[in-house]
Amino acid sequence: MTEKDKTLGWEVARDLEKQKTTIWARLIPEWKQLRAALLGVFVFFIVFLIGCWLAGNPFEATQRIASEVVKAKGWIGTNEWQIFWGVVALAMFFEFMDASAGMGFGTALTPLLLVVGFSPKQIVPAVMIQQGVAGLVGAFLHREFENVEWKFKPMSETIKLWLIIAIVGCLAVTFSITAVYAWFKVGKIWIKLYVACLLLMMGVISLIQARKERPYRPGKMFGFAALAGFNKGIGGGGYGPVVTIGGLISGVPVKSMLAVTAICEGTVSTFAILVWLALLTSGVTIDYILLPSLMIATVFSAVAAPYATRVFPEKMWKIVVPAYCCIVAALCFWKIVPDIIAKLAG
Repeated sequence: MTEKDKTLGWEVARDLEKQKTTIWARLIPEWKQLRAALLGVFVFFIVFLIGCWLAGNPFEATQRIASEVVKAKGWIGTNEWQIFWGVVALAMFFEFMDASAGMGFGTALTPLLLVVGFSPKQIVPAVMIQQGVAGLVGAFLHREFENVEWKFKPMSETIKLWLIIAIVGCLAVTFSITAVYAWFKVGKIWIKLYVACLLLMMGVISLIQARKERPYRPGKMFGFAALAGFNKGIGGGGYGPVVTIGGLISGVPVKSMLAVTAICEGTVSTFAILVWLALLTSGVTIDYILLPSLMIATVFSAVAAPYATRVFPEKMWKIVVPAYCCIVAALCFWKIVPDIIAKLAG
């Protein structure tokens, strides 16, 4: 079967740009898209309410971890919590960029929250839940906004990519979570350095190749999926950039790759939540204090972003996505360099 005979899943985005050739034409929403947006807002609000309940530590394995922020607030040994509005503002920006450019939420927000003084066990589980919900809802919204098509009969290439990336990613995230947090106890500064170096390399490669039309090579995604899943497990971030940029290098059109990244990240993050819950039986404790703040930020940003992907042309996203990857890497370096210098100085 030739590529022309296949159901690729990204024809719908190209057809939309041919039918509605201007940004303004694609900007005007249809009723089905408004309905999909309202459904997305409803789902995120429900998860926000669940997050408020979890932030109160309703289970024995959920405890208020004595991070720098908790110590400053005087909450050690209590179940007190609040909405962190500074976190909400940062998360709104990075969630919009994550859902529209395929990266930036966990990758950029995690090191910022570590610098602010939160513990990895406060950040990573909350980011996993947020990304799980945002990714799966985002995949639905990308379809409704005509950025992608999901077909099982005949199976589209977008579904095949999802299965490849999600299955390999779930295996990798299991290894990385258990290895880093249960066995090796790797220092968080080296996790951040590793992710920043990887992002910079991926972004530069993709920028150099942005103007090239690359042949579709799905086999390359096995390696990118494994690397991305490993990143997701150790730091809650570094997943979207590797999958998204890897997809572009593998020849997937950018709009549909953003949708594939959303459904894959949603799947792997949901699986990672189950791995974290399994670790609770071995004595690991987690703290959901950040979950309500992250979900407030998600309510509107994660709905608006797939619509932005629809509105702006494919050629713009080919530059925006890798350029933003480089910016995220630069931000990570800016935050961690002082810590690395201090660590090496002893």
